[in-house]
Amino acid sequence: MDIARHIALIDELCFRPFPAEHGPSGEGTGGPDHFVAVLESGHALRGDDRAVTVEQYEKERDALYERLATRWGQTDPWNLQTVLLRTEREEIPEPWAGLSARARVAYLWEAEGTGRWVAVAVADRDDEADEARLLAVVTEQAPP
Repeated sequence: MDIARHIALIDELCFRPFPAEHGPSGEGTGGPDHFVAVLESGHALRGDDRAVTVEQYEKERDALYERLATRWGQTDPWNLQTVLLRTEREEIPEPWAGLSARARVAYLWEAEGTGRWVAVAVADRDDEADEARLLAVVTEQAPP
């Protein structure tokens, strides 16, 4: 667990210019108004290995929450299921539609002084997938 490194990357993304086009970035993916950084990633995970990895990433997400909450304030977990359900009947912008398809819960803040929103989440929604990821989202797009 390298929380200091993750915080440093989130801080950098809060000020880094967004890419002009959607596509890969050094830490994950990006687009004209967002970055989705993969902070940690586990591949070829099955059964107990997947559960242990997801649990570890949840602990890291919670540790990030503790550090970021001291800076930007306490926040309740954001249930992404409601966003996912809304994608069936309305247009939800990226990165929120994609995040809701991959993660169940996120912590979310408006990063003061940056004009950007920050979310941290564990991408583990697909129980059949053989991977799990700890994600940080930085965007100018307000959450839906």
